[in-house]
Amino acid sequence: MIKKNINRKIKPEPSGEIEFKLPPVKEFTTSNGLKVLFAKKDKLPIVRFLLLVDAGSVYDSGKFGLANLTAMMLDEGAGGLNALQLIDEIDILGSHLNIRSDEDTVYISLQTLKENIERSFEIFSKVIASPHFDEKDFQREKRKALTRIIQRKDNPDEIADTIFELKLYNKENPYAHLPLGYESTVNSITINDIQNYYKNYFSPQNSALIVVGDTNEVEIQNLINKYLGNWKNEPAEHINISPPLRRGSRIIFCHKKNAMQSEIRAGHLASKRNEGNFFARHLLNTILGGQFSSRINLNLREDKGYTYGAFSRFNYFKRQAHFYVSTSVSTENTGNAIEEILNELQKIREGITEQELDFAKSSVIRRFPSNFETYSQVATNLSGRIIFSLPEDYFDTYIDNIKNVTLDDVNREAVREILTEETLIAIVGDKNKAAAQLKNFPNSVFIYVDEEGNEI
Repeated sequence: MIKKNINRKIKPEPSGEIEFKLPPVKEFTTSNGLKVLFAKKDKLPIVRFLLLVDAGSVYDSGKFGLANLTAMMLDEGAGGLNALQLIDEIDILGSHLNIRSDEDTVYISLQTLKENIERSFEIFSKVIASPHFDEKDFQREKRKALTRIIQRKDNPDEIADTIFELKLYNKENPYAHLPLGYESTVNSITINDIQNYYKNYFSPQNSALIVVGDTNEVEIQNLINKYLGNWKNEPAEHINISPPLRRGSRIIFCHKKNAMQSEIRAGHLASKRNEGNFFARHLLNTILGGQFSSRINLNLREDKGYTYGAFSRFNYFKRQAHFYVSTSVSTENTGNAIEEILNELQKIREGITEQELDFAKSSVIRRFPSNFETYSQVATNLSGRIIFSLPEDYFDTYIDNIKNVTLDDVNREAVREILTEETLIAIVGDKNKAAAQLKNFPNSVFIYVDEEGNEI
């Protein structure tokens, strides 16, 4: 065998243009109003189903944690099977059932072998259309939810997210609150609340089903007609959420005695997913804090050595959005780290270079196909099309849309979307060691809060 020597000092050149096209996505609506998206992927004998229900925590109506607890109850017995029987059946079939919820959506996913598709889908349909909602199961799941809430209070990372979003959106806005809920609100939830919530929001017209894998449109329609044909709840009206008020710069501090590190969040409200130039905004964040070689990470990690990592992102809910920077630093560097974050936010408003833009475009474009390697990734990406009402050709035109972004586009979005005068800073750490480092900041009026964001 002849070994070819490779000069590892020479950076490999790109292999050429990236061309990517999703398999055709077929769309249809069933007789009971369920929207279906189907992408054929048949290299493996696997089928993945993902049901999206517009029933997230924005509909909790003050009983925070209700949507989450309802989702937790769905597979605790359904269609004549108790919780253990349901789990055993799924395991025997070699399938995987998962349920989760967030602010906007309840996600019910099933991955199954092609040979077991019918029985697996039958169980899947029982969970969707005929959950038991038994009082004993409810009390058990309620205790789990309360335990998880208590555990959050010992996690500075999660506390920082909690207090940041609560103070950013303000308590009157449903996006301000934890989907998990709070001890007081979860304790107030009854089994009747769960039953009514399910009745109001779990319906075909309020849902969409994504199917990816080794099947066909006829088989999908037959399965739905056979096992979900009688699912006919009437959906409740959608809610209108008023835009949150902009309140200017503030510092929110949650004291953790003797904490060795400070968790930091810094950000502000942002344009919604379908407002402005999303692709320019995405490239802007890639340069600012969206990848390892971004400005913020190179500054705080590589140059200053304050942290193991720092990133920024635009966080898009269905109806609202915000921008934030996240990092964890040693307590003695709290003030320095925040100063550097604010400096980077100001600098990005002053413009980026053509070289930075070209590098960001190359990074985003070359990473894009890897987002569709697995059945789960395809289904998850298609869910974004539904939640944000994106055009049918969104993924097919994605690379061209990234390529077409200009330097002026990004610089315009930087001025429009990075609002240094509105930066909310949330810190979880030892106030006795960190607070004094922030006394010279222009927004040095502190609001002290507990782990749930309540002012103290």
